[in-house]
Amino acid sequence: MTFALTADTPEQSFRLALTPQSALDVGSAVFHGVELAPGSTVPSDGDPRIDKALPGFMFTCGPDHIRHPVPIEGAADGRRYPLHGSLSSSPARDILIEEDEGELVCEGRVAVALAHGGAADLARRWRVDRGTGHITLEDVVTNSGETSWPPFGMYHINFGTGLFDENTRLTGTMLPGGSLPWRFDEGDMKIFCVPAAETAKHGWAEIVVGPIKALGGRSVHIRFRTDTLPYLQVWRNQSPGCAVLGIEPVSHRLAAREELIAAGDAPDFAPGESVGYGLAFEVR
Repeated sequence: MTFALTADTPEQSFRLALTPQSALDVGSAVFHGVELAPGSTVPSDGDPRIDKALPGFMFTCGPDHIRHPVPIEGAADGRRYPLHGSLSSSPARDILIEEDEGELVCEGRVAVALAHGGAADLARRWRVDRGTGHITLEDVVTNSGETSWPPFGMYHINFGTGLFDENTRLTGTMLPGGSLPWRFDEGDMKIFCVPAAETAKHGWAEIVVGPIKALGGRSVHIRFRTDTLPYLQVWRNQSPGCAVLGIEPVSHRLAAREELIAAGDAPDFAPGESVGYGLAFEVR
């Protein structure tokens, strides 16, 4: 079952398939008749939750952990945080879709059982302007448990790189020189993470992927709040059978969890406290 956010006019044509079984993340993302999600051209890290999420256009990792599994602090039995945290595959509830003067809104709540025993609540709101094609995501994560823990967040926005050619680039003020070819550096798989807050405007950073010939030369513009997502991670994988590029606004630099906590970069938040994240994108 999916919930579709759509527009179909000469100026704007898109269909986003939201997946209630996995936090109202985005599965299929079709713009102007072109599927942007990578589909089957993605690697597997052996976690079935992520194997289901990664082929889609966007999935969310956190709120208790991001990146690859590490031991849970104080767990004597050797338990580890799951790949990309506990949110992925958590079902959404109380889903409401409304339309008002050309704007489509989809809201939902997600209860998340955290790997370290805590609990979180995600309040998620998608807003779509059918006239301009501007799509926004507003998230609020609340510590709904009885213990304090450090929140982490990352959005994985995944493109199938079979859509790209030699003219497709990544452009943003946070990037070295302001622009990079989409197949940056050598080798089949590369990743980097750079600060985005310092060059943001009015608290939001932007990175552009394009032009994309299959989209008639249009580009995908991605914006994100930098007060809570101050870094941008970019990942690509062109290993045999893989063709994927990930644009990943993220709460923390690329470092070990224990290093981030020791440096004071991942402070606890108490029961009842909340943290908000924001994301926006459009094709033009």
